[in-house]
Formats: sequence, C-alpha cells, structure tokens
Amino acid sequence: MAAAAAAATTTASSSTQGSLREDLTCAICCDLFREPVMLACMHHFCKACISRYWRGVQGPVTCPQCRRVFSTKHFQTNYLVVAMVEKVRASSSDTYIKDLEKQLKDTLESHRLKKEEYINLIRKDKEKMDAIKRVGAELQARVQGEFRALQQFLQDEEACVLEQLRKEQEEVLEQLQRHLEASKEAVKELEQNMKVLQQASIATDNGVLVELPQLSRPCVRVDTPPELDINAFNSKYIAPLQYITWRKMFKSLKPGLAPLTFDVDTAHPSISVSRDKTVAVEYDSMTSYKPHPKRFLQCVNILAAQGFQSGRHYWEIAVGSKPKWDLGVALEGVDRHTRIKLSPESGYWTLRLRNGNEYSAGTQPWTRLQLGSCPQRIGVFLDCEERRVSFYNADDMSLLYSFASGPRGKVFPFFSPCISDTSQRPQPIQLIHYPTAVLSG
Repeated sequence: MAAAAAAATTTASSSTQGSLREDLTCAICCDLFREPVMLACMHHFCKACISRYWRGVQGPVTCPQCRRVFSTKHFQTNYLVVAMVEKVRASSSDTYIKDLEKQLKDTLESHRLKKEEYINLIRKDKEKMDAIKRVGAELQARVQGEFRALQQFLQDEEACVLEQLRKEQEEVLEQLQRHLEASKEAVKELEQNMKVLQQASIATDNGVLVELPQLSRPCVRVDTPPELDINAFNSKYIAPLQYITWRKMFKSLKPGLAPLTFDVDTAHPSISVSRDKTVAVEYDSMTSYKPHPKRFLQCVNILAAQGFQSGRHYWEIAVGSKPKWDLGVALEGVDRHTRIKLSPESGYWTLRLRNGNEYSAGTQPWTRLQLGSCPQRIGVFLDCEERRVSFYNADDMSLLYSFASGPRGKVFPFFSPCISDTSQRPQPIQLIHYPTAVLSG
C-alpha cells in the first residue's frame, strides 16, 4: 500500500511538471516563454510575440487567448514567471539531467549498501538468538541434572534457579528481538525510498524532473546491536550449583568441598606448612626441606597434593586480610625451578591480589577486576570436561572471573602466599574443608 502511494506520488509529480511546462509555454510561438510579460487579463506571452501580434494595429488591441479588448498596448513583466521559466529551461539541459541522474544513482547505491548492512545485522541477530537459545537449552539441561541429585525438598530451589535463567535468557532475547525488528523496519523503509528514487529515475527520461523527490525518511538509522557475552552468560550457570545450594541446605548435598591438603614436597623453602597440611605461611627464614624435583625453588609457590584431570571440582581458600596472593590451578608439568609469568600460556590459570585491593585475572596482560568488596574466602571451580576455571567470592558465591579455555590434562590446585612485607606479621592462607556458616535466603 505504501509502495503504491509512493508510485502515485511520483506519477503525480511527473504530471505536475508536465503541466507546469505547458503553463509556461507561449500560446503564440508554442515554446517556453522568452522575456514573459503579462496582460491585464493575466495571460502571459513572450514580449516579442505579443509585440509582433499587435504590430500595425491601431487603437484597441485584444488578448490572443481570451480576446479581451484593451484600449492601449500595455503589459508588464512578471518576474516570478521569468524565474520559473529559467528554472524549467535549466532543468531541461543535458548537464542538469546528467547531474540529476548521478545524484539518483549515488542515492540508490547508498540505500543499497545500507540495506545490505542491515540485512547483515539481521543475520547476525538471528545467529545470536540461535546461540543464546542453544546455550540456554544446554544450561537448562545442566541445571535440571544438578537438581535431580537432590532430595524432594530441594525442588523449590531448582525451580527458582530455572526461573532466573529463563528471565535472563528472555531479557537478552527481547533485546535482540527489538533490534531485529528495528533492522527489518529500516530495510522496509529503505526499500520504499528506493522505489521512489527508481520512479524518479524513470521520470528523468522525460526531461521533466526538476528536483529530487521527497523521501519519507531519508536518514534511516538503527542503533548498535546489543552486545552478547555468551561466555559471561555461560559461566554464571556452569558453576558449582550443588555447592551454592548446599550453602543454604548443605546437609543434603553430596559431594561437598574437595578435601584438599598442601603438598609439602612442592613448597618453596620460605613456605611453612601446618601439621594437618591445611595452612601455609610465608616466612623470611627458610625451612630445611629435603630436596625434591617437584619443589618450587624460585617463586614462593605451593601445590595441593590432590590433582584432577576429569570431573568437576570445587574448593575454597581462606585468605583473610592478606594484602597479596595468587590462587588457581597449574598444569602438572609447569617449570618449578625458574621464574615465569603466571598465565595460561605458561600453564597457570590464576586470580591475584596486590596492595590489598587490586584484583586481577592471570591473563597476559593482566585483566583488572573491579570488586565491590574484598573477599575473605575465594572459591575455585574446575570443570575438566568444559575446560573452565572460575573464581568466586565464597562469602556470597558471586562470580569474580572465569577462564573459558582452561587446561588440558592433569592439573593441581595452585597457591602463592607471596613475599610478605617485613614490617607486617605474616598472614596465612588456609584450605577450607567445611563451611563456617550457611547462606541466608
């Protein structure tokens, strides 16, 4: 319907231009006015034409069109008609027509490119929607699988988590749907404008096009598509859901925290380990450990005695108010005798703290994290099948950072209490075996 209206508008414009040329044609010479003059009866003629028509006439004269009689040979110049004649004459020139055709061609090309851009945006939006639906379906299956391991009284908790997932997925899909509809509408408007321009292009063949046609919306814009972080969406739900739920009703959860202990054979000589192997402290004095090929010699590091290469595992470390530390996982074959940067390229996936409040993920370069509070306990989640290493504030189970491309092969929990400030009393890090409190809510 809109297209028909646009076509009708173009046709009407063409008809108007043709009628205008007729109105500006002298009835005597049948050509466009030259020095048009107007008689008292409002009819116009070329000055030369009407002068020749009245030549030799003595006394009253008449209008060649309406035959109205005038007592004298009187006429006046109509400057508005003069200007209109010049404009029509100019619009009929070859140069003007070629310039107009070029403008039409350029405008059509601009619209075509913009249409292609929006079509690509639509395609990308659909791909994003398919991706979020696919990931959402996978997450739903995972969440349901987790909750099937719980007892009947935990079904309400399962429904709560699924509802949260559904709302977040729905919110993202709604944003993408709005952008998709806006892009489709933009393409539709561009197509309408293109039809108008194409009709105008045809009109140039008749030599009657005076100016570009009026477009309904000449500057169509679509906002930047919403950003979609699949990894962030994914990481939130590929998590130790049973443990998070257990913090609310932990007696029904199996299994719980991984019962880690420190491997004394890996401890740097400046690290002292408690008798139960759950507390590690860095001191200025060296401990006389027996030489061992697994021991870290250059960096103040230590590993857990338990390693993992399959399954899903979670553990917590109490860091208290220590101003600096490094935590995470390390490949079994990392170099323990030289100084290296803690990064996935070197076989480490870590979270670090410096100066008491500067948190960073162990990428190269470091990824600075903005945390609302300083966690007293850090949770580490390792999913060997998904190759994911995630870090949590164990006080409220909020996600701090997640590595999407985690390790392959056997890894060990990694810890570094770092070198302490000599002016401060050394503070320990401690492996947590059981929670000290249950989350409320």
